[in-house]
Amino acid sequence: LSAGVCCCCAALRPRYKRLVDNIFPEDPKDGLVKADMEKLTFYAVSAPEKLDRIGAYLAERLTRDVVRHRYGYVLIAMEALDQLLMACHSQSIKPFVESFLHMVAKLLESGEPKLQVLGTNSFVKFANIEEDTPSYHRRYDFFVSRFSAMCHSCDPDPEIQNEIRIAGIRGIQGVVRKTVNDELRATIWEPQHMDKIVPSLLFNMHKIEDVDSRIGPPSSPAAGVKEENPCVLAENCFRELLGRATYGNMNNAVRPVFAHLDHHRLWDPNEFAVSCFKIIMYSIQAQYSHHVIQEILGHLDVRKRDSARVRAGIIQVLLEAVAIAAKGSIGPTVLEVFNTLLKHLRISVDFELGDRRSSAGSATLSTSSKESDERIVQNAIIQTIGFFGSNLPDYQRSEIMMFIMSKVPVVGTTSKSLDPSNLGDLGTRRIQIMLLRSLLMVTSGYKGTTISNALPAPFLDPLLSPSLMEDSELRQLVLEILHNLIDRHDNRAKLRGIRIIPDVSDLKIKRDKISRQDVSFMKKHGQQLYRHIYLGCKEEDNVQKNFELLFTTLALTTIELANEEVVIDLIRLAIALQDFAIINEDNLPMFNRCGVMALVAAYLNFLSQMIAVPAFCQHVSKVIETRSVEAAYFLPETIFKDKCDLPKSLEKDEKDLFFLTNKIAESLGGSGYNVERLSVPYVPQVTDEDRLSRRKSIVDTVSIQVDILSSNGTEDKIDNTEEITFEALKKAIDNNGLEEQEKEKRRLVIEKFQKAPFEEIAAQCETKANLLHDRLAQILELTIRPPPSPSGTMTVTAGHAHYHSVPVYEMKFPDLCVY
Repeated sequence: LSAGVCCCCAALRPRYKRLVDNIFPEDPKDGLVKADMEKLTFYAVSAPEKLDRIGAYLAERLTRDVVRHRYGYVLIAMEALDQLLMACHSQSIKPFVESFLHMVAKLLESGEPKLQVLGTNSFVKFANIEEDTPSYHRRYDFFVSRFSAMCHSCDPDPEIQNEIRIAGIRGIQGVVRKTVNDELRATIWEPQHMDKIVPSLLFNMHKIEDVDSRIGPPSSPAAGVKEENPCVLAENCFRELLGRATYGNMNNAVRPVFAHLDHHRLWDPNEFAVSCFKIIMYSIQAQYSHHVIQEILGHLDVRKRDSARVRAGIIQVLLEAVAIAAKGSIGPTVLEVFNTLLKHLRISVDFELGDRRSSAGSATLSTSSKESDERIVQNAIIQTIGFFGSNLPDYQRSEIMMFIMSKVPVVGTTSKSLDPSNLGDLGTRRIQIMLLRSLLMVTSGYKGTTISNALPAPFLDPLLSPSLMEDSELRQLVLEILHNLIDRHDNRAKLRGIRIIPDVSDLKIKRDKISRQDVSFMKKHGQQLYRHIYLGCKEEDNVQKNFELLFTTLALTTIELANEEVVIDLIRLAIALQDFAIINEDNLPMFNRCGVMALVAAYLNFLSQMIAVPAFCQHVSKVIETRSVEAAYFLPETIFKDKCDLPKSLEKDEKDLFFLTNKIAESLGGSGYNVERLSVPYVPQVTDEDRLSRRKSIVDTVSIQVDILSSNGTEDKIDNTEEITFEALKKAIDNNGLEEQEKEKRRLVIEKFQKAPFEEIAAQCETKANLLHDRLAQILELTIRPPPSPSGTMTVTAGHAHYHSVPVYEMKFPDLCVY
């Protein structure tokens, strides 16, 4: 009768229809008839083959009630469907599910918010049911589209809008839970679905006020908060979606994020973009982190022509992603990250210099702003490179160090470096400085077991090349990188600043015994390090920081790499620095000369206390005390003050102000050091780097070292000589007329004196001593005076002769200023 038919007709109706009709009361306000619902449930469980018919009939009634706006009966029908779903778990439930989904779709299509929420709630209950076997033919395309549309509800009533959005997010969460658990049914991960789901979630997440709540790993807010706040609910759904992503579908879930950020212009400012990718990196499985990094790099390539702020925003996102992924699984993207970033560094420099050239002569505010924006991009790239590299394992970091170093452009060479041909000098310098800055960050905290691992030859050579550039900032960066690699015991902070240290023991310096590998390294590459320190001190544009870094380099070398042989070499180097500051062949400013003298004083003070030879310490202390009274400008505490009175000239005869080789040799010889090599003045190696660095080459100066040893107090023997003729000396004076062959010959001679063992040189020169003595006497009309001391060393250079110990010979030759 309730169905509007007569009793006879009702009795002829199928039983399942009669049972369904009975659950509906006459007044829908009375709700579902529970007793009849129990009968219907029992019947469905007992006869599961009738489930599909029950579902179809319920769907028919619900459709009719929706059209007639009889929403009370709609609620009763959905409640009955939910109870049947929860009670029945047989194979026959699948046709019933199809009817159920059809009814849910009808509710979602209606324009009534209450029905949409009702259908969503029923779908979520269904999604939480674990089916015995998957249904491969079932698809959820409609539900994805409909729930995504609900997430963007713009109902004028805020409460209704919020309610519909929450329903849409919960519906998406239900679809995800229903589909991702089945590995054989991955349709939800298809791009057409992800392009709807992910932007819908991000749209609601963007409304959140507390951005800080998303910067960490997933949280577990209270259930009430989830229901009331669509932003928090969307975030948790997004985390759940990413957490279920696998290797094959990770990219499909991440790419829509870029589309959303591009469409809504959320890269500048990029706070929301950063928070999104933090959520992504914390939510996905660690082994898939490199997928996200690859996608960010790819998007950076796509947007490489966009404004500087957009590119800077993307790079900042990459930095945040790298910060989370660097200590986990990076995968095969290490070199790709650095290669891409270096490429964009070059692009940024091109843009900056292009804007500068195009606006030459008209300094506008917009151009200045563009340059400032490009600097932001460049700094972000350097920061990302440095942070990424500093978090890599040591074996990978070594490769990255060499990779970055290979990209540093050097004028005059052809390599895989960033091509500086179109950049000009300014662009090349910018690239050099930025790459060295990034390399400095990569090497920060690096602790190589041996110095040969930290400074392999393929890395050391190109690293030291910029130290010969005529740019003080480049040289500073190279020295700081060396400090990172040499300092294995964190002593650098204790040595910061150049000063006379009263008591080195107060610094509590940490050091280990020099290993055999380190000794071998210094034998192979020690002269190379000395050379760059020596030449670095001769640069005219040196400022206080340069001298401070040079002092730290010498001190760290002493701590980490110095055995007795290296100590002697370092003393020879220090005396050579003092000599060129006094003689001043390079016409350095007085500040530089005094700075070098102060550097030598600070270092020898440090070295003497490190090796703890009392006589050596006494000599150094005496010189420093004399300087503090008579020539304070030779000490670092004075010369590097803002206002320091510089002397007009340096007097060579004031020996009390200088460190003397013979006294150092006496003090060290009494403590068991082999001081024979102290009598051989230090001369830097000659390499092609002088030509590449565009600085005055020391190849153009001919240095001949002559050691004079007294024998029995009456006879003099000359060692370490080179055959000298009048023509050779004349060519040595006239540098402009030197041929290439002569240059090469001189280079070989100097190299021989630098690299060959002292004993071998002495033995070869002994056989030529008498012949050389006769020729010198004939050509120069040499008269021998009684030497004031037993021995001395004379160095003859082109146009000059200076003595490293005491004057021995007076040469009578009108064209040579020798004394």
